[in-house]
Amino acid sequence: MTTNVLKNGKPVSGTLEWASKNVNFINGCSHDCKYCYAKSIAVRFKRKTVDNWKEEIVIYDKLNKMAKKVDGRIMLSSTHDHMPEHFDVTIKMLDKLLKTGNDVLVVSKPHLEVIQKICEHFPAYKDKILFRFTIGSMDNNVLKFWEPGAPDFEERLAALKFAHSAGYQTSVSCEPALDGNTYELTQELLPYVTDSIWIGLANRLNANLKLNGHGDVETRKMADELQKIQSDAWVFGLYKNLGNNSKIRWKDSCKKILKLEQPTVKGLDI
Repeated sequence: MTTNVLKNGKPVSGTLEWASKNVNFINGCSHDCKYCYAKSIAVRFKRKTVDNWKEEIVIYDKLNKMAKKVDGRIMLSSTHDHMPEHFDVTIKMLDKLLKTGNDVLVVSKPHLEVIQKICEHFPAYKDKILFRFTIGSMDNNVLKFWEPGAPDFEERLAALKFAHSAGYQTSVSCEPALDGNTYELTQELLPYVTDSIWIGLANRLNANLKLNGHGDVETRKMADELQKIQSDAWVFGLYKNLGNNSKIRWKDSCKKILKLEQPTVKGLDI
């Protein structure tokens, strides 16, 4: 699917590279990823605190709002994830969006039981659902450090395999890539991907860590090490090995280094 741009034709970045609209219906996220941009924004504007971000509150006004058909694809969700304890509201929102004719990008650090239930509920909408699972590393120690409440690698891989075997459209986000083993990660994941694997760096890492309450010595050290590993030379090396693969996509953080042309398609009103 063609990536989106602003109406004036300027290149897009962030979630607009994936979808023309974001839908969120929960405030907070128990995955509590250290680098989370959504948490940093919520803390900055005092909608949440560092401590209560993990407390998930369903926003029923948004959940019960009438859905409309939109141009392009809807991303579900951009500021929270889909947890087993909120499965019923995830299904309600997804059902509403699909029945109004929308194409939906389901983004998640996936819990296997949630993905299984979604697949079981919506077999008639396989052409309307694209899963995009965030997997930034194969190393569970790395995942646990940066994404303490999220599933381990084996569960995320199992969710990807399940959705793929069930005949759904599948993709992966390696943004942020969390170590230097992204090439090896892509080779593990590609057999179960029908659409794309997106590779990106940790945007505003130090600023987000500070806002999110992670200014401790260990986290600063890990952030410095990650940024040193993911040098411009590292990005160019990845591109050398993966640039000809039609399923590999590069997020704006990598495009700036690689000097790749940003997508521009005029006329889409975001």
